[in-house]
Amino acid sequence: MSSAILSVGIYYEHDTVTARQRARQIARLLGFDAQDQTRIATAVSEIARNAFNYARSGRVEYMLEGRTSPQLFMVRITDKGPGISDIAAILEGRYRSPTGMGLGILGARRLMDQFQIDSGPGKGTVVTLKKLLPRRAPVVGTAELAKLTNSLLQERPQTDFEELQYQNRELLGALEEIRARQIELTRLNRELEDTNRGVIALYAELDEKADHLRRADELKSKFLSNMSHEFRSPLNSILALSGLLRNHSDGGLSGAQQQQVDYIRRAAEDLLELVNDLLDLAKVEAGKVEVKPLEFEVENLFAALRGMLRPLLLNQSVNLIFEDANQIPRIYSDEGKVSQILRNFISNALKFTERGEIRVFANSDANGEVSFSVADTGIGIAPENLDLIFQDFGQIDHPIQKKVRGTGLGLPLSKKLATVLGGTVEVESRPGAGSTFTLRIPLRFRGDEPEPAQAIPEAEHDPSSVPVLVVDDRPEMMMMYRQYLAGSGFEMLPAATTREADEFLERVRPAAIILDIVLRSEDTWAFLAKIKKDDHTMDIPVLVASTTEDRNKGFHLGADSYLLKPIEQSELIRELKVLTGQIATHRVLIVDDMERDRYVLRQWLRGLPVNIAEAPNGNEGLRLAARIHPDVIFLDLTMPDISGFVVLDTLKSDPALAAIPVIITTSRVLSEADQQRLAPNIIAIVGKDRLDRTDFAQLLRAAVTRDERPSAQSEIPG
Repeated sequence: MSSAILSVGIYYEHDTVTARQRARQIARLLGFDAQDQTRIATAVSEIARNAFNYARSGRVEYMLEGRTSPQLFMVRITDKGPGISDIAAILEGRYRSPTGMGLGILGARRLMDQFQIDSGPGKGTVVTLKKLLPRRAPVVGTAELAKLTNSLLQERPQTDFEELQYQNRELLGALEEIRARQIELTRLNRELEDTNRGVIALYAELDEKADHLRRADELKSKFLSNMSHEFRSPLNSILALSGLLRNHSDGGLSGAQQQQVDYIRRAAEDLLELVNDLLDLAKVEAGKVEVKPLEFEVENLFAALRGMLRPLLLNQSVNLIFEDANQIPRIYSDEGKVSQILRNFISNALKFTERGEIRVFANSDANGEVSFSVADTGIGIAPENLDLIFQDFGQIDHPIQKKVRGTGLGLPLSKKLATVLGGTVEVESRPGAGSTFTLRIPLRFRGDEPEPAQAIPEAEHDPSSVPVLVVDDRPEMMMMYRQYLAGSGFEMLPAATTREADEFLERVRPAAIILDIVLRSEDTWAFLAKIKKDDHTMDIPVLVASTTEDRNKGFHLGADSYLLKPIEQSELIRELKVLTGQIATHRVLIVDDMERDRYVLRQWLRGLPVNIAEAPNGNEGLRLAARIHPDVIFLDLTMPDISGFVVLDTLKSDPALAAIPVIITTSRVLSEADQQRLAPNIIAIVGKDRLDRTDFAQLLRAAVTRDERPSAQSEIPG
């Protein structure tokens, strides 16, 4: 659902300057950096100037979309001018007007994440610019939005001369940044030369440590390994069965039973964690640990850790802070094992820090090493106990230790895993002054380079199947998709990361993409926006399949369909066939301000060949109807902004929209006058209390074919 921030009218030439200023001010208040503020302000300025030059007036609306991070900043510029006759030529760069309109539109398109334009001779122009908020920006709720609007109203508009001075400063700043980046590139080249020498020096040390691991106690390792495997099977069964009970697969549970099942599941998870630590220790000591190095960004690793560990931060007196890591080069190592070590460090800090902060940061040096540090303001460790904490089951006697859970295996395992990665673990601590645990590893594991992506031979593809790119990082979901698509005529192309997905898109062209919007260490909202912005991939249909319910943001970023997990096989296959054009489908628009009622209607339409879009109010419904031209509209009559009667009258007065069939869904008891007013312009009236008695297949068929029109009188609620 879009939230309005501010609007600016364009009636005089200097109003375009005001539009630019407001765009930059709002971008700053939303958390965009200086470069993005300039990009947004420039794009808005170009389109606003076009509106004034060609239509002599217009309006700029600033809005915010989405309820989860990162949200979407939208700017809509509308005018009622003569319109643009050849949009395609402008967007393809083939058209230049004497005033340079084509260049302005193309430039604005490149500066934003998403760009939409709707125009035609005699109908004016609507341009929508969209940009994702930075991942570190906090979610803007209703209260924050009100404060932002008040702050904007209190800011004094700048004069044209002041705006020109500001733009000159922006240009000088950009030039200075380019020069600084050139200097930094030269420095990094020198560091890379040093790194190559450092990696060679590390080979001997890594080989020596590997020999030491192979000489570990084989009997202990074999015992731990065998027993851990024996424990894992029944524990996994307990977790699977408790999951079925929690999901009410065989009926509901009472409140007490639900709590008991949750206790059982948490106990099994704790025991499984202990078993996993034991098994990892056994593998390390037996020299059987498999390192799976891949290139990854430290910033993405920190983002994943932040999401996993913030729920554990129950003490409001402690702040968990992840410092910016954009300056760290890409690392080639086992990201899973690095994450496991840092999770152990942070979990311990959370347990033994009662107030203050826990700070996570990273640094790289000229010797080709990167260090990850976790510093806390907790109870600290005495010097004589620093060796004890790295011994198996070693724990310090302290009052806090009795209040928190722990096996005494986390730090020993972390130290051994660091050794496997060719690194070390260090600790600095004083009683009462906190502790700092540091992991040091090479930037590139054993000097190996990532294997180049292998081209997929044409012979490997079944010519009778349709390729579908599946982007999901959970092995069990990949297994489910593989089983779902087997024998369906679709061929699965698996990608666990957006980088793997990009590599697939460079080699093959899938007929559709299935995208999980919640990937570990991934910003998939930006990936979706990039797909729909790229000329080579924008026409590939994208099906978002996720546990995150944020349909509006998904559709605004270009998603063609949106399914919530868990997904049924028939539902998935039907959506893919619809998206790839294998079965005929109808575009359905639901206009209703009640999210619950939209959800219920969506469920009743499941299984029918429809592609559903939703509008939370009448004005948004009219905008969507003009943009997507649905085959049928389900319209509620009672909405807070404008009533369904007004929406219906507006639709029927527009020649381009008048032919769209409309079905009224309402909980109102309609008077005879209302029925007579509606009857000439609708297909049917369906009471919301009678949805379970409505044949939606027949209703939809009647709407799109206009035959055997159902009686509106027979469908009136009440």
